[in-house]
Amino acid sequence: MKHSSGGPIYAYEPWTVTEHTLDTEQNLRDETIFAVANGYIGVRGNFEEGYYGPVGTTLRGTYINGFYESGPIIYGEEGYGFARDRETMLNVADAQIIRIWLEDEPVHLFQGTLFGYWRQLDMRKGCVTRTVQWRSLEGREVEIVFERMASLDDPHLLLLRCTVKPINFEGKIRIESEIDGNVVNQSSTGDPRSGSSFSGPVLTTLEMREDQTYAGIIQRTRVTGFHIACAAEHKLTGGEYELETDSSSGRVEKRFTVSAQPGDEFVLEKYVTYHASESANTGSLWTEAIHHLDEAMGRGYDSYAAIQEGILDEFWMSADIVVEGDAALQQGLRFSAYHVFQSVGRDGRTNMAAKGLTGEGYEGHYFWDTEMYIFPFFLHTEPEIARKLLDYRYYILPEARRRAEELNFKGAMFPWRTISGEETSAYFPAGTAQIHINADVAHAIRLYNEAVNDEEYKFGDGLEILIETSRFFADYGSFIPGRGFCINGVTGPDEYTALVNNNTYTNVMVQDQLEYTVQLLEEMKQRHEGECEGLCDRMNVTDAEIGSWKKMAEEMYIHREQGMIGQDDSFLHKAPWNFADTPKEKYPLLLHYHPMDIYRHQVLKQADLVLAFHVQPDRFTRGEKARGFLYYEGLTTHDSSLSACVHSIVAAELGYMDQAYEFFMETSRLDLDDTHGNVKDGIHAAAMAGSRLSIVNGFAGMKQDPDKLSFRPIIPAQWPRYSFSLKWRGRRLYLNICEESTTYRLLEGEPMKIEHFGVETTLEEELTLPNRILAGVLFDLDGVITDTAELHYKAWKELADELGIPFDQAYNEKLKGVDRMSSLRLILQNSDRKFTFEEMEELANRKNERYRELLTTLTPEALLPGVRKLLKALRREGIRTAVASASRNAPTVIEKLGVADLFDYVADAGAVALQKPDAEIFLKAAEGLGVHPLRCIGIEDAEAGVMSIHRAGMPAVGIGTPETLPDADHHVSGPGELTPALLREWMKQFPKQEFTS
Repeated sequence: MKHSSGGPIYAYEPWTVTEHTLDTEQNLRDETIFAVANGYIGVRGNFEEGYYGPVGTTLRGTYINGFYESGPIIYGEEGYGFARDRETMLNVADAQIIRIWLEDEPVHLFQGTLFGYWRQLDMRKGCVTRTVQWRSLEGREVEIVFERMASLDDPHLLLLRCTVKPINFEGKIRIESEIDGNVVNQSSTGDPRSGSSFSGPVLTTLEMREDQTYAGIIQRTRVTGFHIACAAEHKLTGGEYELETDSSSGRVEKRFTVSAQPGDEFVLEKYVTYHASESANTGSLWTEAIHHLDEAMGRGYDSYAAIQEGILDEFWMSADIVVEGDAALQQGLRFSAYHVFQSVGRDGRTNMAAKGLTGEGYEGHYFWDTEMYIFPFFLHTEPEIARKLLDYRYYILPEARRRAEELNFKGAMFPWRTISGEETSAYFPAGTAQIHINADVAHAIRLYNEAVNDEEYKFGDGLEILIETSRFFADYGSFIPGRGFCINGVTGPDEYTALVNNNTYTNVMVQDQLEYTVQLLEEMKQRHEGECEGLCDRMNVTDAEIGSWKKMAEEMYIHREQGMIGQDDSFLHKAPWNFADTPKEKYPLLLHYHPMDIYRHQVLKQADLVLAFHVQPDRFTRGEKARGFLYYEGLTTHDSSLSACVHSIVAAELGYMDQAYEFFMETSRLDLDDTHGNVKDGIHAAAMAGSRLSIVNGFAGMKQDPDKLSFRPIIPAQWPRYSFSLKWRGRRLYLNICEESTTYRLLEGEPMKIEHFGVETTLEEELTLPNRILAGVLFDLDGVITDTAELHYKAWKELADELGIPFDQAYNEKLKGVDRMSSLRLILQNSDRKFTFEEMEELANRKNERYRELLTTLTPEALLPGVRKLLKALRREGIRTAVASASRNAPTVIEKLGVADLFDYVADAGAVALQKPDAEIFLKAAEGLGVHPLRCIGIEDAEAGVMSIHRAGMPAVGIGTPETLPDADHHVSGPGELTPALLREWMKQFPKQEFTS
């Protein structure tokens, strides 16, 4: 989104976000962007002195992570096991308030003259600064600087500083500091993603205290019975002052009055502390508040500012990603990382709300977003925080056990959306039915165990969660004859497809969880036999139960059909959504169409099977990923902000650089550019974390194994280089990636194994390895190595003549690059009669036998000019070669041509599920060579073949012209024009990405 002037909303700056004008139309958005938080406290970017703009253009908000009110969910028709209560993160006492009076005139930005305005978030200092230069109606001019930060050192502490400088007048200046407990939450506007169900005040004021410069208030929720204390201390410097106190129902105010001269400077430091408790011991809340305020006053604002900067310095050492030459992207990446860091719960009792602590969207609920997006972000930047996120799941495990029991299942069932651990999703088809949340938690546990040496957790809390969630899945699923272990009646990550059987994402995640739980129990038995026996006795785990999990994993059903993986059992048999006639204003679909309309169509809200490709990469072939990505991407609306980063990661893995880059850019500045138009409700926390994953897991191709990290670094054409650091198993690793090479540097820790483009090595200090080099050349057969087209034509012509079907050279062109059975179908289209499948098989075999007879006449002289010379040159330079042909007779042809010894591999066309233009034949050829597909180049003479090469993620050289092969990246009239040097040069350029599904 851009300003009306056409420029960006915020200027592109490396470490800051700045606004220079007060824009009431976008004030709600700005309040989110300039929010400050520390994982416990979150404060929207409201004006300290008050906001008096148009109604509905501000949401004054202060939030405490995990502090909520509850109320009954009202159903028109309630069913057994429906979620009972809603939970809403509350807007708590407003302590931001600092008002300034010049004599009897309040500083009011919407009256008088605002002749200077500037606000800036500094992501290295962790603070927001706002400068106001204002002239009153009577001509008094003043400059006011507001500063604020939520302390990353003390989670209970919010610090504000206000500096007042009179410019052209002398007289009285009054600074009023208030705590206002009369707060409410934003009411829902009909969008299920924003607002709460509460209207009016929820907090009841129990007690207020004040003494000299100190003020405080304690309040209680009505239903949950939670208590919260908000207290403030003040320090005013710059001159003597008179102090007054004013308090009324639910608010307490301190007034500091000074005598001012032009050029004077008065500084008010305001230290605010918040303490929440589920108990009713208000005395301890007062004690804690006073203790924190005494410490804060003793240390001072500048001390906390220095500590804040130091904490962020340490964070950026592992979290910063540098992208050279793109200022907009650089700012977006840092902004995302900063907001994720300041919003995440760090105490093992709280989590990461979908909107962080910046707004009331989704009512402050925690989702599976944490495990699949937020957790991986922290696992390799701040693993201690990652552990705390897992601790939260163990903290709510009792509720998960009770929920499973309530629904008549064994084990534990984690909620889809919650704060306390109780399920709060009122619409179970798109909520509670997403039982994959259990497996998502298990997946996070596995990643943590692989990345952090934490045996206590691995065989303790983590294994306990794995056992209980495995029990749930074992009870929920069923063995179905002819299929195996099935998990029916679920909803996967895609919320536009609900209550289906065998959602593939869910099934592969459960399969992985069951296998890993069995593996950990076996490992624990071998290494800590006594402790393992104690755990199994305590949790009643038997050998029979472990054996059943193993069998379930082995026989897990995955729906495969004609080379495709179904998102679930029924998805491939639904009618596609009518995208062509769906206007842009009808997105997101969930706000404009009934679920019954959406659920019966092929349409996705967000990545589902594509997400499975990312998180379970070894459970799918590369051909399945390519086929599935191209098919499902065309059906995905990306109405969810969770979607684009996943599609970017998988596109990068497959070598689809244009798409990978496009999806990444959708994520990288999603909030700064407000591309979804709802930043007013809070940040998109998961998408923010996803922007890092898109680079680390996507472009850099990082994959974590138990004993090493693997990388497959590629770089978008738009970047000269990019670099980042990460933590793994007590080490800190730095990567610098440019087009030619990647430099790995071990900054901390012992030597480690890494894998680069499939080649394993040991990193001791520093290594520089080549990136996308030419390591394999894949040749089509007919028209590239030799021309057996005439033999094919002759065999087909004889068969067509025998059947009385017209067939000539012109029609034969349609058969180019097409497999045998498809070619036969094209010929039989011109017949008057119908053929059974058995008859077609017999005809295809007859043609093939005749073709094989004709092959006996083939000699080495039939090799196309320059082929032998090229093959020998490639062999001398260590570049491996393979044949990737639709012909099942390719080995015979190669032998007859006398070049079998110059090819390292011949892909078997009979072993692939689909022929060209599917990618599988070229992927099989690369696999046969033992070369990464992104280090291969393909040579073809047919349009279907060029498309096949591109779908395999490789550059395509066309034997032909731009007119005959418009999608090829490069063209030659024959293989004799090719040399290893030329192919290497072309390898540096990424292929075109004009795909069709």
